[in-house]
Amino acid sequence: MFTEPQVGGLPLGKPYTGWIEVICGCMFSGKTEELIRRLNRAIIAKQPVRIFKPSLDNRYHQDQVVSHNQLSIPSTSVEQAQDILKLVGDCQVVGIDEAQFFDKEIVDICNKLANQGKRVIVAGLDMDYEGKPFGSMPYLLAIAEYVTKTHAICAVSGMAASFSHRLDHSSEQIQVGALEQYEARSRYYFYQDQRNTTPREPTPDLFGSTAQQKKKNQKDEGDTTAR
Repeated sequence: MFTEPQVGGLPLGKPYTGWIEVICGCMFSGKTEELIRRLNRAIIAKQPVRIFKPSLDNRYHQDQVVSHNQLSIPSTSVEQAQDILKLVGDCQVVGIDEAQFFDKEIVDICNKLANQGKRVIVAGLDMDYEGKPFGSMPYLLAIAEYVTKTHAICAVSGMAASFSHRLDHSSEQIQVGALEQYEARSRYYFYQDQRNTTPREPTPDLFGSTAQQKKKNQKDEGDTTAR
């Protein structure tokens, strides 16, 4: 279980900055539950806390972060990552849920907050329904001081699961849903499902590019360099 690296306040006589914690995993793995646990501990410690989530995620409540098992904590819904910087105020701890839905500015925002001396706790899906890195999450994982990967239970085998299987055939990367649209899968059953599924159209990532477009751009850049 994760334990806060700073419990008794700021270290005396030493340079101090904040830090970034990332909680990642597949659907139903307890990411939001762990985020709420850490934030509640900060509240018990009488540390000023602000909590944010993307307005896109309105599955359970517009103004609360809610886990799949109905644990909840008050939050502020924002349209863009930049809004967090405007609203965060002088709090000591910042919680951010469903970070994969934010634009790529979320990476710089988290860095700025940590450099201001704040503890930044981020939760989000590390992979999309195709098992590919999701949005800005890979970048957040790279810059975080502390990373926790949570696991769900595979709905087929009962083994540990780290993949999110979409039950319908939508090709949109972002499709907010819960048990009616997703199941957790182990590696074996996730890729078995992938092999048995009719190929979908290429899925653009949050930055508007498909894997095929990226490969073409890389090839074009290589051809230009060769000339």
